[in-house]
Amino acid sequence: MSTSTAEPEIRERRLRQGPPIIVVSGGTGASGELLARTVLAQFPDCQVPIAIETRVLNQDRVLQAVQKASGIPGAIIVHTMVNRDARELLISEAAQAGVVTFDLVGPLLEHLERALDAEPLGQPGLYYQLHKAQIDRVDAIEFTVAHDDGKRAEDLPTAEIVLIGVSRAGKTPMSMYLSMMGWRVSNVPFVPDVPLPEELALVDGRRIVGLTIEPAQLLIHRKVRAVRTGIPEGSYIDREAVVAELRAANHYFYRHDIPVVDTTGKPIETCAEEIAALVERRLAHELAKRS
Repeated sequence: MSTSTAEPEIRERRLRQGPPIIVVSGGTGASGELLARTVLAQFPDCQVPIAIETRVLNQDRVLQAVQKASGIPGAIIVHTMVNRDARELLISEAAQAGVVTFDLVGPLLEHLERALDAEPLGQPGLYYQLHKAQIDRVDAIEFTVAHDDGKRAEDLPTAEIVLIGVSRAGKTPMSMYLSMMGWRVSNVPFVPDVPLPEELALVDGRRIVGLTIEPAQLLIHRKVRAVRTGIPEGSYIDREAVVAELRAANHYFYRHDIPVVDTTGKPIETCAEEIAALVERRLAHELAKRS
């Protein structure tokens, strides 16, 4: 009787490649892209690229989109055109070019027009315009969550506010509150002897704010966290080490001309509003100097 010690064969999963889906929209194409990706999620073993043609508002842009699709074998067009003339032109031109199209909004628009006995506006991007504040706030919150505690440092230059501070100075709660105010925020931990991200040099200095806190209150915050998380205490809650850490952070802020907000004993909303007002003043002051 022979035995084998060979491990079971591991077969590499190969994704079936499919022709691209070209999303054509008079606006940003976000709705069409979302629906296309929702459908593609039902085909996990297939890989289908998605291209987006935005602001397709006139004949030239329609023809460009159709030409792009017709130049790729098997490509299909998924469109969310609310403008009737542009939609009908797209469907007609694509049919002549032999490109398959899927109209995501036309049938519903036409049904509602009959059912409501009302003419649709046919204005692309109208939903975004009507709900811009809400959409921007959600975007700010998502950005801030993704860039908490130094994550995705490569995106620092795209943040509207960058907070720097030692651990438990209040960076995360301040960031989240600011994001609910509509600000896209990144926060970066200050750790002595650990270099800050190089991308920080690319950030508009008017948008950077340092956070500081009294050592006694910082020690209380850190002791609570140490008990809650079970992390080793050590220098994290040693008074002399904490004082030295805060001193190093404040020295860094001074050397780099970074304004500082003291979070000691203040509610989160008060600190967040102070930070936002500080950034707005610095931006306005620079604009005033240039005018």
